[in-house]
Amino acid sequence: MYAVLTHEKAIKEYLQSIEWYEKQLPGLGERFEKAFIAKREQIKNHPEYFSFIKGKYRQAKIDNFPFVIVYEVFPPEQIIHIASIFHGKRNPKKKFRRRK
Repeated sequence: MYAVLTHEKAIKEYLQSIEWYEKQLPGLGERFEKAFIAKREQIKNHPEYFSFIKGKYRQAKIDNFPFVIVYEVFPPEQIIHIASIFHGKRNPKKKFRRRK
C-alpha cells in the first residue's frame, strides 16, 4: 500500500478551501473535505489510474468542485506525493511542487 505525503503548501490550500467554502454556505466546507478524502483514497488505491499532465505529475479532479489534486507517484518507495490541491482559476504554473 502506498503512503501519501502532502506538500505543506498543499495542506494550506486545502485548509483555506474548506474554510472558504464553509463561510459561503454552512456544510459546504465539509462536503469539499469529504470529496477530497474520497479522491485521495481513489488515488491511494489506484495511483497510476489518472493521466500524466506534465513530466511525472498526474492530476485527479475532485468531484463537484473546481479543484484538482496534482501528484507524483514513486513506485520503488511506495509513496504518493501530493504537490498541490489546485483551483482551476489559478495560475497553472503554481501546480507543480517538488517533494522535499
